[in-house]
Amino acid sequence: MNKERIHKWLKRIGIWGFLFFLIKGLVWLAVLFGLFKACE
Repeated sequence: MNKERIHKWLKRIGIWGFLFFLIKGLVWLAVLFGLFKACE
């Protein structure tokens, strides 16, 4: 029972961690693209 709960918790943190870094990466790409466009 305890092992299942820990595994489920780690899986949830993994999904949220993946989403956090994905969104963070997309935001940085948008910022860099905006700066590139502003320099033209």
